[in-house]
Amino acid sequence: MAKLNDPDDLNQGTEVVINTTAKTIQLVTTGNLSDDGVTGQCLYSFLKEEWNSDASLIKFVFPMETVTPESFEWVKGWLPADDTTRNLLRECGWREINNSGVLLREYLGVVTLGNIDSADTAYYAFENDTAVTNFDFSGTVDQGIQTYGNAANGNFDKRTEELTVYIRVQGKTYDSSTSVSIGVASGNELGYIARRFPLTESADLNISASDATIAANTPYTGMDITYHSSAQSSSTLFGSDLAGGPYNFGIVIDGNGGTKQEIYEFVQWSLRQPSDIDADSDVKVGLLQDALLAFTGARLDSLSSTNADGGGDGVAITSFDSNDTNSLQMTDNTGSDRAFPFVSAGSILPNANLQNDSAAVYRMFFATNPSGDFDSSTSVTVEDNSGTAISGSIGGASSIGFDFDYDGNVQGGRTAGTDADIVLVAIGEDTAQYVLATGTITRASGLSFPLTASLERGYNNP
Repeated sequence: MAKLNDPDDLNQGTEVVINTTAKTIQLVTTGNLSDDGVTGQCLYSFLKEEWNSDASLIKFVFPMETVTPESFEWVKGWLPADDTTRNLLRECGWREINNSGVLLREYLGVVTLGNIDSADTAYYAFENDTAVTNFDFSGTVDQGIQTYGNAANGNFDKRTEELTVYIRVQGKTYDSSTSVSIGVASGNELGYIARRFPLTESADLNISASDATIAANTPYTGMDITYHSSAQSSSTLFGSDLAGGPYNFGIVIDGNGGTKQEIYEFVQWSLRQPSDIDADSDVKVGLLQDALLAFTGARLDSLSSTNADGGGDGVAITSFDSNDTNSLQMTDNTGSDRAFPFVSAGSILPNANLQNDSAAVYRMFFATNPSGDFDSSTSVTVEDNSGTAISGSIGGASSIGFDFDYDGNVQGGRTAGTDADIVLVAIGEDTAQYVLATGTITRASGLSFPLTASLERGYNNP
């Protein structure tokens, strides 16, 4: 059934029970009234009609005063009968005042604008809360929440605290909205009125891993998030700095070698945890933290995110799969977007003969270089994005990843930002002959260089 806004749909003794002895108004989900509730204006209008037409009611003081069609006061000791009644009031805020004029409770009406699926439940928190509170009904929100209670009714006062409402459900996009963002200045009273918060969700196409997978499997279990108390320089966070760096960040996500999607999945999972997600000694409850990441098309962006520890609101992503280097953009402590110089990335693919040879090694050279071409005593070994030689033991691997600072590498006097012709060599002992392969590192990721060594038939070291 739909939310009621016509007083003709309410009936005394059925949907609305009026107790003149206890001075209570009770809403009952029967007849025309469902969990969709009734607007405050509709209930107020119904009570006016009943007091006007019922000779037994006119003997008693009227229970409500209207401030606006979405703001009311329960007066002269009249109160909602219970929390079930309070939770069925829609599109309104209210105060509850006793017969002596003392304020007992105050409620803000929270109404969300946008899609929230009927099975999903939003939640909220005030700025000084250390835990979240779920709304009582799933789907789009239209409910009063208590912002004040005197000593007998909760003993708290949240009326001047910033309120944030959230929707975070596995496999769906996240959203949040604050009282400040909808026009209530910081420190001002929220008021006892209905306020509308934009809040929406949709399917998140960048989530495929389940919560169970993230909680118990690599690379996710090796990832973490740290909210720092001092600024962290990109010059120490990364082997090769961001373009134009260094820049400072306050929050660091360690991706443990994961892809951009895996890192995003881990972070989104973390932000739904009711426990501490901060890798250092401070406590940061996941459900209460600002969003950290968002996809823009195929690019993963970090966001400016509140960091109460003081190191800054910029978010850095470290220890990510090198193939994603060019698909990352990070917001630093100044709120500016930062990215790496273009980094080419790919894989070296040894064949079975090299994989099966425990002594097999490989090395990548520039085919031509101002300091010396390949096959000369001054041949130049290609260095990866961190300045380390692309060489080593094959160690049984079927794929060896590498990256290359396409925009910044000037080894031996090469011109940065140009394609690099390379020579890959490998040699084993027992099963792999010497092999040479050529290729070109272009401004791209996903490059692939096979190394196909012939079977060794002549080596012998008895």
